[in-house]
Amino acid sequence: MPRHLNPVAPETARARGAQSCDTGRFERFGRELTHDGWDIPEEVSVLRTEVSDEAPRSLINYVRSPDLPFDRTINPYRGCEHGCIYCFARPTHAYLNLSPGLDFETRLVARPSAPEVLERELRAKRYACRPIAIGTNTDPYQPIERDRGIMRGVLKVLRDFRHPVGIVTKGALIERDIDILAEMASEGLVRVGLSVTTLDRDLARRMEPRAPSPQRRLAAIRNLAQAGIPVRLMVSPVVPALTDPEMEKIMETGAEAGADAASWIMLRLPREVSPLWQDWLETHYPDRAVRVMNRLREMHGGKDYDSRWHRRMRGEGQYADLIRHRFDIAARRLRLDRKTAPLRCDLFRPPPSPGDQLDLF
Repeated sequence: MPRHLNPVAPETARARGAQSCDTGRFERFGRELTHDGWDIPEEVSVLRTEVSDEAPRSLINYVRSPDLPFDRTINPYRGCEHGCIYCFARPTHAYLNLSPGLDFETRLVARPSAPEVLERELRAKRYACRPIAIGTNTDPYQPIERDRGIMRGVLKVLRDFRHPVGIVTKGALIERDIDILAEMASEGLVRVGLSVTTLDRDLARRMEPRAPSPQRRLAAIRNLAQAGIPVRLMVSPVVPALTDPEMEKIMETGAEAGADAASWIMLRLPREVSPLWQDWLETHYPDRAVRVMNRLREMHGGKDYDSRWHRRMRGEGQYADLIRHRFDIAARRLRLDRKTAPLRCDLFRPPPSPGDQLDLF
């Protein structure tokens, strides 16, 4: 298994998912930690979160993927403090010349002007309304949103323009915005997907160290549903030989909480995520590491990951078919397989700008 050049002390990476800070793949030179030769005790400090601001020229990111039910996304933040070790978005931090490991969860980028940029893009004469997805890369309700409020500002713009949006999150902070979401839901403009990977609090703490507990996420599903906001339970990612035995129980508790639909995605290990994940497995679950990786490779033609369309999300083979079959049976039993209403695009209308002359009639 590949080893990291820059592992950090466990005390330094306390409450983090990754345990290393390797150089990004686009860097010309690597960095390697080494002893300075002085036998002097050095104080070990906990790694703190750093946030820098970015002023984006555009916010809406257009995607062309046959695997996805949307064609545009928004990311209020780069990097994610939740620190989920399996996060498939980790490799994107290499584009910032930062490590997909610890940098991804400790050196974050906020985009405070996102609401203003979004409003400008939605007012463009050529803009054609289709649902926007938020949270497909990094979580818009990660801890720093509590202070920054960028996602709330984005939601206000979407509400004012009556623009449809789908939100994916693990963050219970979404409850703060129930006032806006309930108003949009009454017009068929919003759906929320809340991810529950495991019901085991200890496993969740190790695998998703700064995300809310599974029980807190289920409470968020309940509170959103009671406010009339449609919520999808996302059993994702499914981790072979680690979380897959819980699939039916997760779906049952999600249905009891008020979810009206469910979906699943198999664990994905693109680029730098694979060595990070394998190091995590060896550290926390060494007795299952070989079994987990063997199952994943069975589904991807012997590789850690297969990036081909229609294969990357769920894999192929007997094990993938078994998970799919189990999910379908549970979804039918719990009535989580119902077709959900599409988000409405026909209500989209830019509100008047300050200084605009209003119609008399």
